Amino acid sequence: MPVRKAIVTAAIGLHARPAAVFVRAVTATGLPVTISKDGRPGVDARSLLEVMTEDFECGCEVELAVAADALPASCSPAEAEGALEELRILLESAAAA
Repeated sequence: MPVRKAIVTAAIGLHARPAAVFVRAVTATGLPVTISKDGRPGVDARSLLEVMTEDFECGCEVELAVAADALPASCSPAEAEGALEELRILLESAAAA
């Protein structure tokens, strides 16, 4: 299962605008990405409502994942790893802040 850890750097966490930017980026990958923290089950990172209600605050470490059995046939594990890396960079950059 492709997985990446990231630190949320947006001052307000993943709420409102930062969450919308992140969800659009996840949706653009075409992958069923989940996001979680503190060992809790992941939520669908393509859902603005689910992301905003999970309280991913500034400074928290999150885990981005794509279940290997959920990868579309047209996507290799290496491509999924690359997509997760781009999402990690987004969460840790000013673009999502």
